Amino acid sequence: MNYNEQGIQAFQDKRYEDAAQLFTKAIEAEPNNAIGYINFGNLLAVLEDTERAERFFQKAITVDATAATAYYGLANLYYNAERYAEAAKLYEQALTHQIEGADVYYMMGKCFERMENPKLALPYLQRAVELAPEDTQIRLAYAIVLCALEMFQEGKRELDLLIEQDWNNADAHYNLGVLYAVSTEQTENAMYHLKQAFTLQPEYDQARYIYDMIAQRFN
Repeated sequence: MNYNEQGIQAFQDKRYEDAAQLFTKAIEAEPNNAIGYINFGNLLAVLEDTERAERFFQKAITVDATAATAYYGLANLYYNAERYAEAAKLYEQALTHQIEGADVYYMMGKCFERMENPKLALPYLQRAVELAPEDTQIRLAYAIVLCALEMFQEGKRELDLLIEQDWNNADAHYNLGVLYAVSTEQTENAMYHLKQAFTLQPEYDQARYIYDMIAQRFN
């Protein structure tokens, strides 16, 4: 095992001081290898040392302008800091440099959703669902964007699938209840799913509020 591999093992074991020392040795041994800087950046991000993590990711990009995971790590920092436009550009760079997996498409979609541009979010979230059909978080985000675009039939299909995957998903029930309430006359279905949401998650005040509002209207 080289220093990076040993550092990753220590990181996974939550031996963060050991991981930092091993990543430092990896950088000292190979200062022109981006991997050591990326690993150290990931460690610092988990430790919420954002400023130093940013510097390590930027250094990795300086060393290797094609280091997709460096762009991805830096984008995550910016996303968490609500710098969505900057994050989206960096996720795009990660895609350009062939990063694999659904997460980058999901995060791109979330950036555009946060910037209140569901139309741009839609294709990225759709691709994320295609790559990770079992990921309930991704499917929920896709369904929410479909509903925001008033594509209610497609949104309902995704929410029905999500509830099949995870019956105890309170957010899926909530969003399906709202969909029934705003796009159909099926009040009983709306109330059923809203009630499921706050039954599964008693602190789901918004679900309870809309349920009570519908109940008052029809009593």
